[in-house]
Amino acid sequence: MIKAVIFDLDRTLLDRDASVEQFITHQYLRYKKSLKSVPRKTYVSRFIALDEQGYVAKDYVYQQLAQELEFGKETEEELYQDYHASFSQHCISFQGLQEVLLDLIANHFRLGLITNGKGRFQMDNIKALGIQSFFETILISEWEGVKKPDPILFERAMEQMKMPPEACVYVGDHLENDVQAAEKVGMTAVWKRIGKRKNHWVSIPFPN
Repeated sequence: MIKAVIFDLDRTLLDRDASVEQFITHQYLRYKKSLKSVPRKTYVSRFIALDEQGYVAKDYVYQQLAQELEFGKETEEELYQDYHASFSQHCISFQGLQEVLLDLIANHFRLGLITNGKGRFQMDNIKALGIQSFFETILISEWEGVKKPDPILFERAMEQMKMPPEACVYVGDHLENDVQAAEKVGMTAVWKRIGKRKNHWVSIPFPN
């Protein structure tokens, strides 16, 4: 019987695509003078392409932007620091997220969260979504010293929640890092695939 639901963050709870687009557009407007003649559309589209849905380190992304769009090292560093300082101000959840989480809690499911990424950065994003208090366990790869798909993260979450694998469902958007990794430790996995209604959360059909 399923008793615990453990979630991924980016592109599962956080609508990262919408958040990135909003952030990078706002960053362009704030740093437009430093970027000189770079068109907004070019800056936004190149960041999104280089970012590869968050799987590329941001220092490299901004380094590549600086080279391609020909702005200086000082501006590159300022933009990089601004990303870490300001991104959480632009976090957008999938519609219906809080309602789904509250419904799970009301039905006596215990909630956890496992995400790859920088510790403080990801925690700021979780807080920005207003969902931190819903989870009894939050594991972030930088702070844990290991990242998905390593089974240690999944095992550590179950240990902290005092739950066996057969009592846990893991929900994530990435086939290898989330779905296959959770199944390897014995959890049931739900693949949250991004489709036409990608900005909406819906109820999850958990097995009994």
